[in-house]
Amino acid sequence: MHEGRELALRACRAVIQASGKSIRAVHRHEDALAAERAAEAGAALGEAHRALADYPVIAGAGFLHDAEKEFAEARLLVAIISGGDVPGHGELGIGPAAWLNGLCEAASELRRHLLDVLRAGDQARAESLLDAMDEVYAVLVGVDFPDAVTGGLRRSTDALRAVLERTRSDLTTTVLQARLQRVIEDRLSTD
Repeated sequence: MHEGRELALRACRAVIQASGKSIRAVHRHEDALAAERAAEAGAALGEAHRALADYPVIAGAGFLHDAEKEFAEARLLVAIISGGDVPGHGELGIGPAAWLNGLCEAASELRRHLLDVLRAGDQARAESLLDAMDEVYAVLVGVDFPDAVTGGLRRSTDALRAVLERTRSDLTTTVLQARLQRVIEDRLSTD
């Protein structure tokens, strides 16, 4: 049992590290590297699951859930940004609570990507990312189960709401500033 725990701990650390690298690659617009790191995280997660297969008490200690959540965040962020199909918890081989929390974290990560896209001048893409954040929030706010079942999802969803509203405000300000700039430029060109 101790050996299984030690193997799983190492594997879970590898999951979290590879997931973090995947998320950073997404923000650097290195899509292939992001997918590669997410796959590495998935492989390490498989090792953790195998190490704990006979020890459900240890599997429920929390560190496996945290690794699953980070893996879900990386995979879901890649899927949302690429416009691909969002894999479900069964496809990812993780529990529903970890998937839901990973989805919430992925939606929060969309803010950074949205702001980068907005700075690059792609307002339409920024608006579509805000729509994706809105969709995720709408799904998560409808999950009405105790925190013991969802792994603290309600608190994470509340934090996502704040991120969503700040993002909406930033995008709205940028849109209005662009309109004002166009009006000023039109006036100057006619004078």
